[in-house]
Amino acid sequence: MIEDRNYYEIHREEWQTFHQDSLPTLTEEELSDLTSLNDRLSLEDVRDVYVPMVHMFDVYFQHYRDLQRSKSRFLGRAYEPAPLIIGVTGSVSVGKSTTARVLQNLLKRAYPEKTIELVTTDGFLYSNHILKERNIMDKKGFPESYDMESLVQFLLDVKTGKPNVKFPVYSHRIYDIVPDSFEEITHPDILIVEGINVLQLPSNQQIYVSDFFDFSIYVDAEEDMIEQWYIERFEMLMDLAKDQPDNYYYNYAIGKREDAIEMARGVWKRINLKNLREYIYPTITRADLVIHKTTNHFIDELYIKKY
Repeated sequence: MIEDRNYYEIHREEWQTFHQDSLPTLTEEELSDLTSLNDRLSLEDVRDVYVPMVHMFDVYFQHYRDLQRSKSRFLGRAYEPAPLIIGVTGSVSVGKSTTARVLQNLLKRAYPEKTIELVTTDGFLYSNHILKERNIMDKKGFPESYDMESLVQFLLDVKTGKPNVKFPVYSHRIYDIVPDSFEEITHPDILIVEGINVLQLPSNQQIYVSDFFDFSIYVDAEEDMIEQWYIERFEMLMDLAKDQPDNYYYNYAIGKREDAIEMARGVWKRINLKNLREYIYPTITRADLVIHKTTNHFIDELYIKKY
């Protein structure tokens, strides 16, 4: 839970009063498709938390477009709209992917004539081959495991209006970059970038990923809860992999379950918790909005930056 005088602390009961009925919401089936494996999100959460969030973004989006037009008039240049870019970050297993997908879906409903894209930074991890070659496989997810130069170039291309911008694809099934596989986006009106590293400031960089963001979100929860959610997700992934020999989790699924869970707890403490404490959580005060979760992924408070 963030304690910073630079933020307004808004309890859920107050935040939900910012809700307006003009935005179409989701069905149970749609919400189920958008929710991550071990995340929990209800239609009530969408109405109370995410719909007001979209209305807030409408204020930012309109102001952003007005500012671009005013700048173009001042410079005597033709108006060339650049996408509004939103960053979403937080620990592994905290539910940031669900946040990004639900936000994208609701923004599509709010702006049916506009293009709303979502990209995860997993695709900019180095391949397992490179990580092993550099002897940093046990630091996957740490700043040095990402091709930050390529990620920055990707965002620069999108922000400056380059068409058909490609980005690599990551598969959680094989736990690696998919070889020679790319997706592409062209002239999005809003781009959501989700990943644990989006607010980090790697050393010796002239430009950072967050320099391209017009708004950023940090999804937060207590460490012990995130660990519980991480182990829950690991067990669910094992269950899904038991009949899939090509799945990364297959060998864990067919072995002794207690040993696999013990291994996962070790990975959490040795890698994910260390990454959270040293590199992810320290970026929380760089976020414009902090979404705080408690038991069962319940969102109880939000913190929005005052400036």
